[in-house]
Amino acid sequence: MVKSEYTKAKPYVTRDGTLIRELLHPGVHGPGRVSLAEAVVAPGAESVRHRHPVAEELYHVTRGEGTLFLDGEWFSVQTGDTVRIPPGAAHAVKNTGKGPLHILCVCVPPYSHGDTVLLPEDGL
Repeated sequence: MVKSEYTKAKPYVTRDGTLIRELLHPGVHGPGRVSLAEAVVAPGAESVRHRHPVAEELYHVTRGEGTLFLDGEWFSVQTGDTVRIPPGAAHAVKNTGKGPLHILCVCVPPYSHGDTVLLPEDGL
């Protein structure tokens, strides 16, 4: 069994500028093929547009509201929404609400800074 304690998972900022707390990651918690993290985006803040050439991501909004950029389009997301981000898809998230936007992020294979490519504003 692998168990992670929320309070012991220290937050850090990813290459795209998002505050992340790794809840379960093979690099920290032992062997595995998936990672689970919580992203917190402050009101008015936006991540840098980026893509992951290898990883597929699932975003599940647990609190707040915002907009998500995915391959050239912006659309609204709110508590309870889940979005699949295919490998290589340009994406970013912006908090449009008054409180923090919390997103659970599942990555397969696990998140890696080396698999994060920052993009220009046009997202290409």
